Amino acid sequence: MAVISERPYRSSNFLVDIGRGDSRSLLAGFAEVIFPDFMVGKSEGDQRPQTVPQATERAEAAAPNRLVLKRGMMGSMDLYAWWDEARKRNVSRPRTVKVELLGEDQSTVVLTWRFDNVRPVGLCFSPLRAMEGGILMETLILEFDRMEML
Repeated sequence: MAVISERPYRSSNFLVDIGRGDSRSLLAGFAEVIFPDFMVGKSEGDQRPQTVPQATERAEAAAPNRLVLKRGMMGSMDLYAWWDEARKRNVSRPRTVKVELLGEDQSTVVLTWRFDNVRPVGLCFSPLRAMEGGILMETLILEFDRMEML
């Protein structure tokens, strides 16, 4: 259930559960979550609400019902394994993904976005550049059937 605050919440305090039930693990520490714009509208024969991507985001969010997760590469193969399963099977076992917004104390969950029937459709990495000392980022592109805010 959402918690009302006197001041707007900061967008930097969040955790992501990619369907494993543990949003507090080290692997849940994503640097960025890109939501699509959630729009009401139906295409012919489709009874689900449609989403429209934010115009400023990269092409990975160009399709409706896509959620984009980005984090620094730490050597974990969990995102690759999920994507690889989908690639080899041409479909993966769907998961429920939760994005939890945290309060000022960074321990209280004040709002949750729950995405149902989530499956990976893309995996990308930032460029490797010998002349720069930046962080290698991994990006997971997910499709989902439904979103609910709790």
